[in-house]
Order: sequence, then structure tokens, then C-alpha cells
Amino acid sequence: MRISLLAGAATSCVAVLLLQSTAVSTAVSTAVADPAPAEQTSAGGGTVTSMSLTAAEHTVTQRATKPFSLIGVSWDDPRQSLAGTSIRVRTHRVSTGAWTAWRPLAVENEDAPDERDGRSGIRGSTAPLWTGPSDGVAVEVTPGPKGLPAGLRVELVDPGRGAASASAVRVLPAETAAARTPQDHEAPRPGIVTRAGWGADESLRETGFVYTGTVKAVFVHHTDTATDYACSDAPQMIRAIYQYHVQSNGWRDIGYNFLVDRCGTIYEGRAGGVSQPVLGAHTLGFNSDSAGVAALGTFTTEGPPQEIVDGISKIAAWKLGLTGQDAAGHTNLTSGSSQSRYPKGTVVSFDTVSGHRDAFATECPGDGLYARLDDIRSWAAHLQGR
Repeated sequence: MRISLLAGAATSCVAVLLLQSTAVSTAVSTAVADPAPAEQTSAGGGTVTSMSLTAAEHTVTQRATKPFSLIGVSWDDPRQSLAGTSIRVRTHRVSTGAWTAWRPLAVENEDAPDERDGRSGIRGSTAPLWTGPSDGVAVEVTPGPKGLPAGLRVELVDPGRGAASASAVRVLPAETAAARTPQDHEAPRPGIVTRAGWGADESLRETGFVYTGTVKAVFVHHTDTATDYACSDAPQMIRAIYQYHVQSNGWRDIGYNFLVDRCGTIYEGRAGGVSQPVLGAHTLGFNSDSAGVAALGTFTTEGPPQEIVDGISKIAAWKLGLTGQDAAGHTNLTSGSSQSRYPKGTVVSFDTVSGHRDAFATECPGDGLYARLDDIRSWAAHLQGR
């Protein structure tokens, strides 16, 4: 692999990192040092390769690197904002042997743990981008008014084949109405692919669990990753997000409590029990007393498939119904961070099914998915017997 970081014009301070196999020909000029990449490996054969972005100029020799399917950028201080910074990437796809167009990374990754997450070494990070199998990358960074943070590095994630877990339950089957005793706002549990089902390497996460109080709200997200994936690729996409959250960002586990793919399949996210009030890392300031459900994909402009709407509705109806919460109702939550839309300690009224943007200054879950939240509330309430 050849790695070069091109210095841009002084007026724009643009840095471009080129990482490509020797079979790909690209002209390279002045280069900036990139120390030997650090690698972390999972039991399922996945790897996270971290490549530092530095400022010392010299020629970088060719070297090999492992394939990857997801990319992000991280930095030392999670409190440091990259507002005004532009980061975009191109990748060299294995399937086509061609370079993609430039694609932006969302520099403000608001899916984040709060103080109760209980893990040191948490890093700031962009939202990850699913690329599919790739063996080359170009990263262009244009600093904002505050410059670039210390410890800036590119994270290349290969999800591997997934950790084997022959004895664990791989899918929790959907309940039937006859299998339960009706309670206020209770809905049947939908089928859920467990962590064993998507191949989670349980040695990566923290061994203990952190629980919140009663789950009163569900916050809906999108993962800001590719939308045109095959549903059979969803497990490896989730493994890559898990590795990025834990090995690159330093979180205790994947941030979301549940994920839903474009075919409507529901996946268990953060470990600790799907029926339990597991503390997630999805809505800074309001991770307590809530659950985070993420749609796999990017819905900034386009609407989600109906299958995603149905899947989110089913898991929201069931999760809220466990504590008697009306999926079409409202609830009060207390802000745990002044980095949210509301100062710490502020009591805020939310729809029991809300979008991430309702609690944080973000576009998440995208205009397309946000516009369907009323439909999700209505269908979830119908599943609860309304």
C-alpha cells in the first residue's frame, strides 16, 4: 500500500491522505508523515487499523494494509467540536477496482455516551461511513476556524466473519398475542436477531452492564451509513459499527439499544438484555430512561423503506409497552448534559417516540425518516391496542 498525505494550499489548509494498493496508480507529490498504523483484532477476525494524521513532511514508502469496509476519523478529546471542519473520503472498491466519488463524513457524531457509561479513554469521532470491501482510501480534511484537534487519526474497520457462538440463541422469535397477558399499552415482542445472531465478539465490550431507570422514551436515529446495501450485509455492518464504537471511540459497547435494517429485521444492540433498561450511548444528555433505535442507512433527504418504518414501530411499541408507556403519548426526561439542546437538570417534555434532533442539535435521523415519526407513533400505538 502507498500512503501519502498531501499538503494543500495555505489558504485552505487542506490535507489529503491517500491509501491505496500498489496496483492503483495515482500521482502523489509532497507527503506528510504517517506513523506505522496500529491494529486491533477481534475474535471474529475483524480488525481496526488506526492511522495517525500528522504535520511533518517527508516521503512515505509503500506498505501493505488490510482490507476494510467502514471508515471514520477520531481524535483525542471528545469535548472538542469539529464545527466548521470538512472531512470527505474516496475509497477504492475491491468489487469494481475503481475509485468512488468524494463522500462527506458527518463531523459532529452526536451518538455519544454520558458520564454513567463508566469507561475511560473515550475519543471524539465522526459518524462512520460504510464503504463495502475496499483496499484504498483518500481523506481530505479542511480545518474549521478552531483548527484541528490533537490525535487526529483515520479508522479503517474490517468487520471480519463474526465471532462464533454455537450455544447462544441467535434469534428471539416473535411473540403471539396468545402467549401474553394483555396489560396497558403492551405489545407483542417482535422477532429480534440477538448479538450472537449478528456475530458480536463479546470480548471487545465491557463485561458489566449499566442500567437506567424506567424506559420512558425511544429516540430514533439513522446510522449515517450506506442505504443501498444488501440486507444480508446488515450483520457485518453492525459488527463494523460495534468495532468502531468500542475500539476506535473507546465506548463500553455499541451505542444503540436496537438497530433495524432496510428489510425491517430488528437487531439487539447494546448487551444487557433486550427487555432490560440498558443504558445506551445514542442521545447525549438523554441516554438515561430511554432506548435508542437506529435505522441502518442515511435518510437525510430520501425517505426510509416502509420495512424500516414497520420495524421501528414494532420495537418501539414493545419496548415502551414493557413499562406501560403510550407510544403516541408524551413523557418528561431530565437533561444529563448541557451539551444537549437543554442545560443539565432541565426537565423536558418529549413524544415517547422522538427523533434524535429533538434532544440534540443534529440532522439525525434525517428529514426523510423524521417525517415518518408520526406514522411510527400511530402504528406503534395500534400495536399496543389503541
